[in-house]
Amino acid sequence: MNVLITNDDGIYADGLHALFRRFARGHRVTVVAPDREKSAVGHGITLHDVLRARQVAVFDGVPAYAVSGTPADCVKLAVVELMPEKPDLVVSGINPGANVGMNVTYSGTVAAAREAALYGIAAVAVAVNSWTPSHLDDA
Repeated sequence: MNVLITNDDGIYADGLHALFRRFARGHRVTVVAPDREKSAVGHGITLHDVLRARQVAVFDGVPAYAVSGTPADCVKLAVVELMPEKPDLVVSGINPGANVGMNVTYSGTVAAAREAALYGIAAVAVAVNSWTPSHLDDA
C-alpha cells in the first residue's frame, strides 16, 4: 500500500515517527509534515505566503518533506506535487491529546485527514488521550 504520513506537530514529532515505524513495515511510505508545530490551525491553507517544501533525511531513506505551511497544505502538496502517484491511505498523527468534541474543528491533525478525503483518499487521524503519551508505538 502507498501511505502518506503527516501531522500537525511537525516533522520531528515523536508521534509522526511512531507512525513511520509502523507503516514502513511492508508499505511504501512518504512523510510530508509541517516544518514546525502547527497545532490548532484547523483546515487553513496557505494563500498569501510562499509555500516551501524541503526534503529532509530523517526516515532511513524514505521520501520526507518539511513544509512551511499547514497540515492541509502538506496533504495537498504531497498529492499534487511531491508524490509520484496518489496515496492509497493518509494517516495523520499521532496527536498528543484527544481530538474530541469542538477540538475536531480546530485540529490540524483532523484537517489533514479531511483534506485527503477531499481528494477521495481514505484517511484517518490518530490521537491519544494524554499530553505526555508513553506508548506511541502501541497507538
